This record gives sequence, structure tokens and C-alpha cells, in this order.
Amino acid sequence: MGIPILIIGESGTGKSTSIRNLTNAGIINVYGKPLPFRNSMKTVNIDDCNKIITLLNKAEADIIVIDDFQYLLVNQFMKRAMEKGYDKFTEMAKGYYDVIDAVRKMPANKRVYFLSHSERDNFGNVKVKTIGKLLDEKVTVEGMFTIVLRTVVTEDKYLFQTQNSGQDTVKSPMDMFAEPYIPNDLEEVDKAVCEYYGISTPPPKKEGKNNKPNETPPNDGNGGV
Repeated sequence: MGIPILIIGESGTGKSTSIRNLTNAGIINVYGKPLPFRNSMKTVNIDDCNKIITLLNKAEADIIVIDDFQYLLVNQFMKRAMEKGYDKFTEMAKGYYDVIDAVRKMPANKRVYFLSHSERDNFGNVKVKTIGKLLDEKVTVEGMFTIVLRTVVTEDKYLFQTQNSGQDTVKSPMDMFAEPYIPNDLEEVDKAVCEYYGISTPPPKKEGKNNKPNETPPNDGNGGV
């Protein structure tokens, strides 16, 4: 089975920026906004759960990043805001759940990073941001992940928190990370994940004529990753 990793944090705290050094990665951009750094990464803009699952099933890249994952719920909620009844919430929750669950069917060397906004619950605890009660009360989203990191900004440093503070849902396997706070660099996180689980990774591809730095390839939203 593949390895899902959840990254949570407030807007502007470094979630998307943490992608900047990844190699051999495909990016699924749910909201379709530009990445906050110059890049030549393979990116597709999709906010449909079934299409994302199809991409995950046939993905060639070893690393998949789903950026702004919470907008799978938000976009559908806004599109269906005028619909009456609660069935729409059940359908949205199931699609969201199914995307995470699809990682279990992927090869063991695949890593899927879910980047999502965070929120505080009624008890002041920080958790992944969702819509409605079904995912929170019946599923517990973080329970589907072994690794949950949280973005933290301290003075001029952007970091990932790797250990639970007692008021959040952060967690990681014992000895995977040596420190409670690490730089917000998914390339380094991925190296730690691969080392821990014994996953061999290919060397980075050399830059060629069609892989120039700071060059963003055109994207019509229908490509692969």
C-alpha cells in the first residue's frame, strides 16, 4: 500500500512552499492557484474526487502532492450551495474519504502528500479543516494517516512540527524525525519517510532542454502526474 502523509496549517504558513525542492513529484492543484515559487513541476488542476482517484491509480511519479486538499470539500459545497437536504454533505464526505483511501491501493513505494488548512475545534485543539460533522464525528480524518505534520512560523523561520503538543493532531512514527521541529522542506521529509520504510529512490533527473529551471509547462488540467 502507498503512504499517505498529511500536512496541515493556516494559510501563508508554508504548506505550498514546502513543495519547492521535491524531485520526481506530480502536483494535483485542487484550487488551481499558482504555486508560490518558480518551478517546472508537472501540475494538473482538478477538484473532482473521482478524477483524482483515477490519477492516483495510474500515477507514474513516486511522489504525488495534493495541494489545497480542503478545497475538494469547499468547491463542491459552493457549487451545490443552493441544493436542499443533507445528502450532498454525505456525497462530499465520501468523495473526500475515498481519495485518501485510494492511497492504500497504490504500490508501496508511492508517497502521497495531502496539504490542507487547519482549524481549531470546540476544545481549542488544532485539526484538519473539513465541512460538516460527518468526517469529524464518524471518520476522524487524521486517523487515516500515520504521519501528520503541522506548519509553524517562528520569527523568520518556517517549520514543520513533528510531534504532538497535546493540543493538535500531529504525529509521526518513533525515530522517524530526530527533532520536534524541522525545516518546511518536503524533499527532506520524503527522504526521512523513505529511509524509515526502506524505500529506494531514483537519483534526480538531470536538467535538459525540456526541463529548464523556473520554466512552468503549460497545463490544460487534463494531463497526468
